[in-house]
Amino acid sequence: MNSVEIVIIKNSELQSAELLCDSKNLTITFIMKNGYRKLYAGDNFYICFGHIRQDHSDVIFLCKGAKINVHPSSMSSQMSLGVKAYELTLGKYATRNDLVNIFDYEENNLTNDPEVQRDFFMRWFESEIEED
Repeated sequence: MNSVEIVIIKNSELQSAELLCDSKNLTITFIMKNGYRKLYAGDNFYICFGHIRQDHSDVIFLCKGAKINVHPSSMSSQMSLGVKAYELTLGKYATRNDLVNIFDYEENNLTNDPEVQRDFFMRWFESEIEED
């Protein structure tokens, strides 16, 4: 089981939280500094993290995985269990340089709603790709 420390904002206070990632059972246990802990399951860690964010609308998760334009491909989900995802830009192909760790720090364009991320992904997928 891997432990990942992330930064969150709760009650306007910057805090750290812990994510215990179990790759055997594809679960994440979310632990806050006040002792709160809850287990989340999904097909991969990106989906588990989405469940955590949906369940805690009062918390801002300062992570790449909460960024509106971050979404895994099916291959990146399978190869990294959803820990790696692409930071997408409308009108541009996603490349290896766009791969990010969903638990890395981020403070811009965040959402707790995975549906917002899916909507962005569909807009990106349907966008006209500029040829270099």
